Amino acid sequence: MLPKNRIILSKLRRRYLYMNRLLSTQSSVGEVDIPFSNGTVLKLSTGRYARFADGACVATLGNTSVLSTVVSNAKQSSSNFLPLVVDYRQKAAAAGRIPTNFLRRELGPTEREILTSRLIDRSLRPLFPQNYHYDTQIVCNMLAVDSMNPPETVAINAASATLAVSDVPWNGPIGAVRIGQIENELIINPTRRDLEKSTLNLIVAATASNLVVMMEGFAQDILQQDLLKAIKLGTKEAQHVVRGIEKLQKNHGKMKREYETLVPLEQSIVESIKTLSTMKIREILSDSTHDKTSRDLAIQELRNTVLNQLRDTEVDVNQLQDCFNAHLRQTFRDMIFETDTRCDGRHLDDLRKISCDVSLYEPLHGSALFQRGQTQVLCTVAFDSPESAMKMDPLTMITSGVKEKSFFLHYEFPSYATGEVGRGGAGRREAGHGALAERGLLPVVPDQPYTVRLTAEVLESNGSSSMASVCGGSLALMDAGVALSSPAAGVAIGLVSRPDERGHVADYRILTDLLGIEDYMGDMDFKVAGTKKGITALQADVKIPGLPLKVVMESVQKACDAKSKIIDIMNQCINKPREGRKENMPVIEELEVEVHKRPKLVGIAGSNLKKLYVETGVQISPINDTKYSVFAPSQAAMDEARARIAAWLSAERTPELEFGAVYTARVVEVRDAGVLVTLHGDMRPALVHNSQLDHRKIMHPSVLGLEVGSEIQVKYFGRDPVSGQVRLSRKVLTSPPPGIVRKLDKS
Repeated sequence: MLPKNRIILSKLRRRYLYMNRLLSTQSSVGEVDIPFSNGTVLKLSTGRYARFADGACVATLGNTSVLSTVVSNAKQSSSNFLPLVVDYRQKAAAAGRIPTNFLRRELGPTEREILTSRLIDRSLRPLFPQNYHYDTQIVCNMLAVDSMNPPETVAINAASATLAVSDVPWNGPIGAVRIGQIENELIINPTRRDLEKSTLNLIVAATASNLVVMMEGFAQDILQQDLLKAIKLGTKEAQHVVRGIEKLQKNHGKMKREYETLVPLEQSIVESIKTLSTMKIREILSDSTHDKTSRDLAIQELRNTVLNQLRDTEVDVNQLQDCFNAHLRQTFRDMIFETDTRCDGRHLDDLRKISCDVSLYEPLHGSALFQRGQTQVLCTVAFDSPESAMKMDPLTMITSGVKEKSFFLHYEFPSYATGEVGRGGAGRREAGHGALAERGLLPVVPDQPYTVRLTAEVLESNGSSSMASVCGGSLALMDAGVALSSPAAGVAIGLVSRPDERGHVADYRILTDLLGIEDYMGDMDFKVAGTKKGITALQADVKIPGLPLKVVMESVQKACDAKSKIIDIMNQCINKPREGRKENMPVIEELEVEVHKRPKLVGIAGSNLKKLYVETGVQISPINDTKYSVFAPSQAAMDEARARIAAWLSAERTPELEFGAVYTARVVEVRDAGVLVTLHGDMRPALVHNSQLDHRKIMHPSVLGLEVGSEIQVKYFGRDPVSGQVRLSRKVLTSPPPGIVRKLDKS
């Protein structure tokens, strides 16, 4: 096509999109109610809000409502992939709250917002056309939230309906359902209170043909057969949502837009690329002596050679490169179907070589190095005081019921792990992988008196680093002496498939323990973590328009077999929590202090406790009026803290005072509210309030002639049971003023 014709078509297309968007502002309002089997109802409505967007829809479950919008650019992106961005935002106003930060407004995305955005993205992305390369943004705004219905599935269904009624090309719709399990009974769309008692929290997204496009969840070591039942039920219930969205689309949806695609290469050029590269590609991929680096270098060298030989043709280099990459991907997949052997020489069900090591560095509370093939993860455990627990933001507390986390995992993926140069800092990927690994370990970690932070730093990466973090984290926790209910491990399962005429999976091969290249060129990255008994977490990243339930069931079985083998290898390194205490392990003790001695312990404005923390690392926190919790980072710090506390509490030796006895007190300070007096030289000043100085109501002690240095007689009435302050009275020792006799006026 001539460049001039391209420009004309592009202008016409932009004009069409403008007119379509203009007409959409006058579209009718459409609503649909979608009942589930348990009686809950999902409501979808469109045509009322955000009418300048390409599509908008509000989804409501209970009193939780989410508005989803989609906008896709008219101009094609220069990238060779779908530039899709999904932003999910929680709004404090949706819960009738005000943000608690300094500015009192929503700031950057929280971890829960990032995880929900990734959840929506993975549900929608597989159903976009492969050649649709237009910048697309989906925004999900929380309009209202109750404390019962979690918003994640509501947001997924809102985004699905939004794409369905818009003019953006998309091969949906999909439906998403949350499944819980209470006392071996599966619950559809469980409430927040249900989830607190549930042993399963699973989200399933599926298309009209019972094809699974996304799964994510965690469980309390649920059995394999129970998980499979939940997946089947979730897929079945998702069909109600799909049919409801199809009805909304039929009555109120826009016609899908036409979009430009690159003109395909001439068949002669495609054949030339195949001729120049096929044999060499097969040679590289069948050489099991290659590692990640050498294989990538060999493929890159071949790619450059082929492109240089075809550089004289009047074809864009990027198109030639895309054609080479497509042929490489197809050849890679064909070889697996032909030989059932993978590029590193493994059979489909084989694991890579695994090695483990623990107690790497003495100062650490717990540490482990887990190596699986060329994926290497260093995990460390740190114990700290209960005050170091991770506090949740108000919206997360409302929607999840979790106020703070005393166990959390931080996942780090530096650029050097793949031999690249890049900027540091955690992004969406790190947040997602860390949350998955944390969920895989949380059910086996018992309640601890400390706050436990587990870090997983990826030092080398060639596939499945998040599941390696589960394995390394389990080893590090046992090295730290944490009494896990059972060791946990994780594994990634892959897939290569061949479609039939309808685009559904016709033939497939399931790959155990996924390599990086198999993830990139395959159709699925299905991560499963758990113990030998059951499953604690799972996440399915599907790259084709849905998986048949048969493939899902088989993948779960392969994952369970693989993680059992991995746990056997881990047990050879350490098979039970370490006994005995390390010298640097923290210590927690309880301290009982009499009420009247609390000021001696705390100091003025808490100065004693602040100084103790800065100089020794010891933290003292109140439990009740007389008990304190003392956290020390080591036994040596605890011993030093004991000595300091004993000195504070014994610094003042107050003689025993007799209840009801009369003492001579010396005034040391005159205040508006009364006078401060001491009964002896070492005593802390005690306040005699104006109301206890005289029977008459006085506004200032000076009216009685009291000044600094004056001596008065006071009676001792013990200590206040709440504040511990000395109670003294001068009034009870003085006579009341004579009564005033008034004559009655007889008139």
